[in-house]
Amino acid sequence: MKVSDTFLHHRGPVTCAVQVGDSSKIITSGYDSAVALFDIDTEEVELLGYHEHLVNRVTVNKAGTIAASTSSDYNVYLWNLKDKSLKMVLKGHSDDVEDFVFIDEHLGASVSRDWRIIVWDLQTGAIQRVILGHQKDVLSINYFDGKLYTSGDDMTLRVWDIETGDQLAKIGPFTTETDSCAIDELNHRLVLGCDDGLVRVFDLTTHALVAQLAGHSSAIKKVAVSPVNGDILSAAYDQRILIWDNQNFSQRQQLESKSTLWERSFNWSSDGQSVLAGSFDGTVFVWDVHTGKCTHHLGANHARGNACFNDISSKGDESIVAVSDDGIVRVGSLSIDQAQWHIQYAPQTGRVLMNAVHFCPQMQKVITGAHNQSLYLFERTQQALHEQACVTLNEGPINTIVTAQHEGYEGDLFVACYSGKIAHLASDGRQINKITAHDNAVKALALHPTKALGVSCCAEGALVSWDFTGNILQRYLGHTAIIDDVAIDPCGQFVASAGRDFILKVHGIEDGKLYHCIHLGQRSPKSMLFLSSEVVIVTNYWGELLKVDLSTGEIQRNTIAKNGISAVVRHGEYLAAASYDGAIYLVDPKSLVTVNSLRSMTQKVLEPAYV
Repeated sequence: MKVSDTFLHHRGPVTCAVQVGDSSKIITSGYDSAVALFDIDTEEVELLGYHEHLVNRVTVNKAGTIAASTSSDYNVYLWNLKDKSLKMVLKGHSDDVEDFVFIDEHLGASVSRDWRIIVWDLQTGAIQRVILGHQKDVLSINYFDGKLYTSGDDMTLRVWDIETGDQLAKIGPFTTETDSCAIDELNHRLVLGCDDGLVRVFDLTTHALVAQLAGHSSAIKKVAVSPVNGDILSAAYDQRILIWDNQNFSQRQQLESKSTLWERSFNWSSDGQSVLAGSFDGTVFVWDVHTGKCTHHLGANHARGNACFNDISSKGDESIVAVSDDGIVRVGSLSIDQAQWHIQYAPQTGRVLMNAVHFCPQMQKVITGAHNQSLYLFERTQQALHEQACVTLNEGPINTIVTAQHEGYEGDLFVACYSGKIAHLASDGRQINKITAHDNAVKALALHPTKALGVSCCAEGALVSWDFTGNILQRYLGHTAIIDDVAIDPCGQFVASAGRDFILKVHGIEDGKLYHCIHLGQRSPKSMLFLSSEVVIVTNYWGELLKVDLSTGEIQRNTIAKNGISAVVRHGEYLAAASYDGAIYLVDPKSLVTVNSLRSMTQKVLEPAYV
């Protein structure tokens, strides 16, 4: 497949879109590691440069002259917007940097999944202060009148003195994560977006709760405040974008929804008349806040989605099924001698990002799980996929799907949902049960090879086992951060888990005993499987495969991809590994060397701006 070497749009989800001052320029950051400038008037796009890893957010100073991009390469880049060059690299975090705020022309502050807040000297790049106190990942930061305001995975909103670093207040903890906070300077309020679907508004001085705004049925991923009047924008996983009145907190507007919008990316325009956001297709949307209509879709002339692969399933022969950000279900052949796509199918209701895919050998079905909280069931024939049903679970985005082969449960589906529920469905999509296993997003699950039980992990670091009727059987010693995947060994004795604390743990399934605890390095793991009872394969967000020998603790590594490896499965004698970089890799499990690949997209057109 011929791929353009010209940057015409992001080749991955756009994580943030911000207007540059009062200009027609919108600066963007993306999971393709790029920072770019879109022009609303001309609809042209210009690449500023690449990070070494995905970019989580971009912010602009008040003068519109400097932008800061925060990345999972653990760095903050400062960009000179006048000459469009990389001005400085701020190095000091030890995990993903999630957000940044300009304090003034001399100081800035960043937050990270290393739980730390760092205050930077923007003239020299030196660290002026490290602030500790959060007990989990910090995701959002704001500044006002000598104080920093931060929120994140420890379910709190905290206030810090910028001069001393002292904690002045802790609001919460709440019952769910608090991913996004904003400051309404005009009305002297704090705004907090929570995973329980509520927008909470507090008095900026007393921190008393002023209002709770209930309009979302799923986790809120972004709140933002109009710079003109203080109207509140909230965007959630229910794909609703709401605007709330700054005086009586009534719902003023619901913006036109787009199936590819990325909820975390929203911001107001500088004049408060528009709202900006990125898409999973690598494009930028602009809405009119008065009509709620989308007025611009920048980059759409060149983008038809991005084949950033999120999951893969193997039929056991040469056939693979893969899903990606572009919402296309792909069926192909991958072997030493062949690499070819045969079927590329979009659901009847249109493309929507898909996170999960599973091939059910009993029923000869392909099941996919999407960002819009729905399952899609397909019958697979030699030449085509036939869509049989779309089942909406209303439990947030779907992360993992597995099917049971156990007597009495043949073909039953078990689905990991963002809400914390595990949905149990019949093979035709009929709901049987919703298992409440976690209080937070279920990241992955695995089923025992013979017994009617499963093990699941979640974003708060918990690891539990349960039977197929929904009873909790065992709670294991989990992780201190998000667990991204679990796997059960072929004999059904052990469960392995890998988390963003960079640890691989192996427990006895029945006795709950911790048998192995192995540090994987400083790069976050993503997916895993048991190669044998003594060998575990782990992938990470940096394109590495790791083979861990549990008997010795030795780790063999090889980098095979240009971005994270989202999933790895057995594929005959080999492994098949799916990457966000647009390729599926066929890997020799002994050497970890790629022997063939099947590519749909080349993600980066240039090397990183700084390594």
